[in-house]
Amino acid sequence: MKRTFAVIGYGGQGAWHTRQILSSDVAALSGVYDIDPAKNAAAEKNGIRAYASVDGLLADGGVESVVIAVPNDAHKELVIKSLEAGKNVICEKPVEMTVAAFDDMTAAAGRAGKLFTVHQNRRWDVDYLAMKKIVESGEIGGLINIESRIHGSRGIPSDWRCAKKQGGGMMLDWGVHLIDQVLQIIKEKIVRIYCTETHITNTEVDDGFKLTLYFESGKTAYVEVGTYNFIAMPRFYLQCEKGSAIIEDWRKNAQVARMKAWNEKEVLPVQTAAGITKTMAPRDEITLDIYEAERPVSDVHDFYRNFCAALDNKAELTVRHSEVRRVMQVMEAAFASSDKEQALEVRI
Repeated sequence: MKRTFAVIGYGGQGAWHTRQILSSDVAALSGVYDIDPAKNAAAEKNGIRAYASVDGLLADGGVESVVIAVPNDAHKELVIKSLEAGKNVICEKPVEMTVAAFDDMTAAAGRAGKLFTVHQNRRWDVDYLAMKKIVESGEIGGLINIESRIHGSRGIPSDWRCAKKQGGGMMLDWGVHLIDQVLQIIKEKIVRIYCTETHITNTEVDDGFKLTLYFESGKTAYVEVGTYNFIAMPRFYLQCEKGSAIIEDWRKNAQVARMKAWNEKEVLPVQTAAGITKTMAPRDEITLDIYEAERPVSDVHDFYRNFCAALDNKAELTVRHSEVRRVMQVMEAAFASSDKEQALEVRI
């Protein structure tokens, strides 16, 4: 039997959720509600029931679970209200703007005895899954450093994402994804955080940032988001003890260089612009294997399958409260580091 869902918010992401549910093998759509009458009308034009109000949606006993896809500053109120109405809840990311707000939401879920999770959908991105698989396989040795970037050139969309009070900015929009991915790969305590923000196109919120995470074993992760980059840098770059890997673009496969031997008998110097060098001389097939990693298979709808399985007590939630809270802690510390213009010692 399919589980029933309703969606609050029928903008870009809310419409995406409705399409997911309408085509689902585990979920059924009861309807949607948006504060904008035009969006409700658009839903009905698409053959989707539009509730007259949030209260009307929450009063519908046929709705088991609610998906909340509204601007960030409205998440907490709607999550708690939905939980108190006896609904299970999926909230879009970022779940809120502070750790304290998230703690209030998880406490409400505990009191209500309902499932509550966050839609960290980019755990199903194939570029991230490729990097995760390479690290976990150990095929190029232990991890030293991972770099994760998203670059665009159009600034911030000219909507609520530009407004600080509504939780705008790239840290909360894209950083929440990239940090979550990194923390799924490196499961160690973070001991230091250093972050700088950019304000090239927007002075109210960050339109990009550069964040370095230092882990207790010495591993590092560099996360960067930019919205004024007309030539994008690689999506991922991985340094390991026995090789490197790179993904130039999310549409491309990972390229892997695996070291077979450290030393060659003779390293021939190469000519550079103004001299010769052995240090930077390229390796050859004697010491290096270069190959393309197989592209992982991924289905983002597994998020809904997992949620419905958890409702049936057949699985644990994939996106756990402790993981969401840790990402929120990192983002709070990153903002503090940028404000203070210094690295912060942490235990996250």
